[in-house]
Amino acid sequence: MLARLGGWLFDGGGPENIPDRVRDTIRLQQERSEILIGWIQLVIVGLVTGLYQSTAMAEGLVQDEYSLELQVLLLYAAFCVVRIVLAHTKHLARWMLYVSVIADVALLMGLIWSFHFKYAQPAAFYLKVPTLFYAFLFIALRALRFEARFVIFTGFAVAAGWAYLTYYVASGRGGPPNRTHNFVDYMTSNSLLVGAEIDKIIAILLTTAVLALAISRARHLLVRSVSEGAAARDLSRFFDPGVAARIRTAALSIKAGEGELRDVAILTVDLRGFTRLSTELEPDEVMKVLQDYQGRVCPLVAANGGSIDKFLGDGILASFGAVAPSPTAAADALRAADAVIDAADRWIAERRAAGQTPLTIGLAVSSGRVVFGAVGDGERLEFTVIGDAVNFAAKLEKHNKDEGTRGITDGATYALAEQQGYVSPVARTSRTGRRVGGVADLVDIVVLAT
Repeated sequence: MLARLGGWLFDGGGPENIPDRVRDTIRLQQERSEILIGWIQLVIVGLVTGLYQSTAMAEGLVQDEYSLELQVLLLYAAFCVVRIVLAHTKHLARWMLYVSVIADVALLMGLIWSFHFKYAQPAAFYLKVPTLFYAFLFIALRALRFEARFVIFTGFAVAAGWAYLTYYVASGRGGPPNRTHNFVDYMTSNSLLVGAEIDKIIAILLTTAVLALAISRARHLLVRSVSEGAAARDLSRFFDPGVAARIRTAALSIKAGEGELRDVAILTVDLRGFTRLSTELEPDEVMKVLQDYQGRVCPLVAANGGSIDKFLGDGILASFGAVAPSPTAAADALRAADAVIDAADRWIAERRAAGQTPLTIGLAVSSGRVVFGAVGDGERLEFTVIGDAVNFAAKLEKHNKDEGTRGITDGATYALAEQQGYVSPVARTSRTGRRVGGVADLVDIVVLAT
């Protein structure tokens, strides 16, 4: 039991079985909280110092030799500065946090205790001072770390401190205790009503308990939030950024079977000769080539407003105007196609210069109306585009082999892109009345790259 309590107090243990990366994120937030706590403590010192030095509270029969508030507060301010420096440099050990709590409570109780000397009154005098209210501030201050143990420790330290001050009065060391059971006498004279002091201690402990419970619940939410946030960041790498943003900002839970009609452009890209090459290379080399290829193509798609719909082995299916409607979808798709072709030419040159087998790409662009939405069985969902434009783009890409080209689009898509502001960087050739496999009607095509 003692070992478990010690672990809970000093090792930051707990029931959370969370990954180290999540724990590190929480620890970073706590380090920032400690810096904030240090600055708040310093501000409190400044406010209290100003209060005691500038208000009428210091008037009355004052014995100057016992007026140590300024010296004590300055010493505590120095302590706060050291604490802030340690927090910034990440040298603030857990035991130092408990020392800080003890210093806070000791300062508070010491100031309260000194009042009966300063004003030449029996010790029961200090039981009425409003300075005790700062105890609740010190307790609440520990909640910024989101660890209930520090709230509880501070609360018990304050309760113990006030219990000792009450005992000091009752023992008669600070003058006659003047015990009474009359509440009016207690409030209007230097007398001790034990029940009233017990009420204060109970209020301190109840406040501590409620705040600790709230912090405990908040910590569980914090852990869950950080865990889900870390998971979302990792999972978002498996989704197109636009799709990930759509999922995050959805007002209602996304369900399979829900879709929207979109006028889009589709870009499909395929890596030529990769299947044969994959049989000649080691598995890790295969994946490196694939990563190199995708790492060149995908950013160009995103830079031109496209979204990666899916990876089909060495094929890439991208959509423009699907995740969010776009009035320039066709133009954006052709700009992306031009960028991909230029990147492919550079990649071929780099591989040849390195003595590696050059790899070429084939691509095609089409446009039309599709359904964009989630498909799956409810447990496993995928956002995708479904429609003739998607199928047509795949058939056009395969048709590259028949035409001896690397990139083509149909005449209707090219004309639409020009209407949307697309300007070709080079002269394009058109080939009319082509028979595309799987397409019933003859197709007019525009060659993007040979």
